[in-house]
Amino acid sequence: MVKGEFVKDILSGRKKATIRLGKVKLKYNELIVHGGGRPVAKVRVTGVRYKKVSELTDEDAVKDGFRSREELLEALRRMYGDFSEDDYVTIIEFEVVQDLSSLEPQDPYLGLEPADIARLGLRYLSNMLTEEERKILRDLTITNSIRSTAVRLYGGLEKRWRVRRVLRRVLSGLVKQGLIRVRSGLPPSEEKDRDRGRRHRNRR
Repeated sequence: MVKGEFVKDILSGRKKATIRLGKVKLKYNELIVHGGGRPVAKVRVTGVRYKKVSELTDEDAVKDGFRSREELLEALRRMYGDFSEDDYVTIIEFEVVQDLSSLEPQDPYLGLEPADIARLGLRYLSNMLTEEERKILRDLTITNSIRSTAVRLYGGLEKRWRVRRVLRRVLSGLVKQGLIRVRSGLPPSEEKDRDRGRRHRNRR
């Protein structure tokens, strides 16, 4: 999670790193960055370094969106409280691979990976989901594959439609709540629904 004031800097490429107190171990090399109460961007981790606070430089601060080392340390103290020059920090460097405020409607699932949709759904829409839907999403965060999740949960590929249905529902919910934004048009699932409605009206 980043402060809303850094969202623009991340999307513009000005902020290329985030510095966290302590030694942070990352589980994934691609992450969803959240800020201002919504997902902002998907980033790819390009480097992870550990330093003592005493070793931080102005260059490190600039990569994190600050003007100087002193400004960075002030922000860290506001976030974590007191720490010493001998404490370690983790410098996570990244590059933006996807702007979640400008997704392409013609791409399958708006260009998002199944695991991305699953993580966003579990974080923002969990109270709207059934236990089965949450189970599907949790498995997708591991497999990132509709086929693999169908086999693991239902024993075969013939149940892939269940997984796809949950992904479409979550994606639609994220768009409707303004958590992710489409560049133009509608998400694929809603586009199909609209076209189906038109054909139905034309037959009447």
